Amino acid sequence: MNRIALDAYDPNRIGHRNDDAHDAKGHGAGGQASTRIIVGYGFWIFLLSDIIMFSAFFAGYAVLSPATAEGPSAAQLFDLNNVAIETSCLLLSSFVCGLASLAVDKQSQLWTQAALFVTGLLGLAFLLLEIHEFIGLVNQGAGPTRSAFLSAFFTLVGCHGLHITVGLLWLGTMMAQIFAKGFRQEIHYRFLCFSLFWHALDIIWVAIFSLVYLMGVIS
Repeated sequence: MNRIALDAYDPNRIGHRNDDAHDAKGHGAGGQASTRIIVGYGFWIFLLSDIIMFSAFFAGYAVLSPATAEGPSAAQLFDLNNVAIETSCLLLSSFVCGLASLAVDKQSQLWTQAALFVTGLLGLAFLLLEIHEFIGLVNQGAGPTRSAFLSAFFTLVGCHGLHITVGLLWLGTMMAQIFAKGFRQEIHYRFLCFSLFWHALDIIWVAIFSLVYLMGVIS
């Protein structure tokens, strides 16, 4: 049976006789999705699941924030000046991380390492300021066991701080991999996932600053 006869017999290409289809990329063209699409799609699913978890923490905080058990409230505890410095550090780190993405696209080893190093320093400064805040609250007798409000606060903000810690470890790993292996395709995919993760933490912190600290002091 020749090629034309086979096509007539198999109009839906069940036998995959069309050789051009093997080079196709994407679901619509009949081939498998590219590695970039698979990695990006999978990591977006992870980020969405993380956002759902934080949404549950935000909902819990909204319900428990009035339950101070006759203890100190948000307006009495929160120092917006300290929180403003934390926010500035994290927002600036996200901006520098964007510069690192441009350096990766240009395959500049020097500027990539420099931008990632500054991103890590700003992230570490944010984390140290947050730990200092937690220690100050505990020393005032406003630890997580003092009231339901403080339990919800430490859970929400502490979970974000834990994510920052993981991000800093990931950042250090990326710096080492880029230095040792260069700008190979799989390294570029990993950096793409890291940058998405870091920017997502930035967005979550803006929500924490607005809904927890700012609204807490105003109320």
